[in-house]
Amino acid sequence: MGELFWNKVAGVVLATVLGVLAITELGHLLVPSHAAHELTAENTAYPVDWAAIGSGPSTEVVEEGPTDYGLVLAAADIGAGERAARRCAACHTFNEGGGNGVGPNLWGIVGADIAGHDGFSYSGALESLDGTWTYEALDAFIENPSAYASGTAMSFRGLGNDDTRLELIAYLRSLSNNPMPLPAPLADTAPAEAVDDAMATATDAAEDMVDDVAQTVDATEEPQTTEDGQN
Repeated sequence: MGELFWNKVAGVVLATVLGVLAITELGHLLVPSHAAHELTAENTAYPVDWAAIGSGPSTEVVEEGPTDYGLVLAAADIGAGERAARRCAACHTFNEGGGNGVGPNLWGIVGADIAGHDGFSYSGALESLDGTWTYEALDAFIENPSAYASGTAMSFRGLGNDDTRLELIAYLRSLSNNPMPLPAPLADTAPAEAVDDAMATATDAAEDMVDDVAQTVDATEEPQTTEDGQN
């Protein structure tokens, strides 16, 4: 193998490494890390004497972004939501045209006016609220009814598990002949998708370069024949 061959191999390897580094840096720019390496009580596996190292655990409150209802409700398990709704069956009915109980019938509740079901006597706390049962409103109310409508007669204390609550909302949405449309997914998911696409492109390019090197090596290692056909 000549010097020219090894120069080509070195060039391909160097280009591959630089390509991977460039894509990694692009990922950091598009989706920056958030204090992942900061030593805190939450990310420390063993007890830490914070006084000994001169600082305490971080008390900074991490603000969560808005819930992407268009994304999470589309993927929610409606069957799991129906099972979660069983805890509500003592007070509510779910079938179309079903009667009221301790609470109103919930057919068509998503998108309906708050305190707007015919024939049910609502508490003043709910009657004082304007608007409709949007996904956001239902999410907040089911999570903590008393916090959402102070003074509500609803005795249910709330459903704190985010996944279960969203599955329940997805089930309630299905209780309609014309379900309320889901909102469009938030644009914040775009950077992550861009990184995925860039990584896939870089991987394909790296694989192509490795194949080129392998083919070059194979071609170089083939036995050379003389003009009379002898090795």
